[in-house]
Amino acid sequence: LIRLVESGGGSVQAGGSLNLTCIAHKYAYSTHSMGWFRQAPGKEREGIACIYSGSGRTFYSDAVKGRFTISQDATYNRAILQMESLTPDDTAIYYCAAEFRQCSDFGGPSYWGAGTQVTVST
Repeated sequence: LIRLVESGGGSVQAGGSLNLTCIAHKYAYSTHSMGWFRQAPGKEREGIACIYSGSGRTFYSDAVKGRFTISQDATYNRAILQMESLTPDDTAIYYCAAEFRQCSDFGGPSYWGAGTQVTVST
């Protein structure tokens, strides 16, 4: 059983940066993968970043590649999403997720956080 808690959301102007943190509270075993989804108003939830614990291999959606970076600390209990060059199109609720069936297509996470709002203004 894993409980995910996000933090770091907020408001920022276009061109700015923001970091999101996800803490995995694990009661049985270590996660093998963690990642982030987002859902903008009126749009479907989309996977944007994923990392395999241990190997550190990362995957990104085309929308964020080159601007966002996902990382984990040495315990694999904390995942950080560094977001740069933000635009209003990045405005969304950002959700942490864990235990992906497959990181490369952001498939089948078994655990979700409650989400944190990110708002980018012009």
